[in-house]
Amino acid sequence: MNIHNHTALIQKLLDCVLACENCATESLREDNTGEMSRCISLDRDCADICAQGARLLQRKSEIGHQFLVICEEICPLCADECRKHQAEHCQLCADACYECAEACHEHHHPITQV
Repeated sequence: MNIHNHTALIQKLLDCVLACENCATESLREDNTGEMSRCISLDRDCADICAQGARLLQRKSEIGHQFLVICEEICPLCADECRKHQAEHCQLCADACYECAEACHEHHHPITQV
């Protein structure tokens, strides 16, 4: 993989992190936080997982591309939940998550034990 694609993938992961963090923060400010609990929880999980993926890729970890399988799994879960809500921050988060899942799918390697 060339450095340009690697950098673009890390940026997609970081864009997803920021969108998820924003969505969780804005959701906590809404009156109906109880209805948003799954959204907030998935936002936080997705942000943490994608941030770790970006760190692993940045430092060229042996398992960086394998870890993308987990990123690819959490992103659509988060996006699907966000799509259920009309708030703009949820819709923007869903878009970022779907884009990140696609990018991760294109670059991940199967999980293998070393």
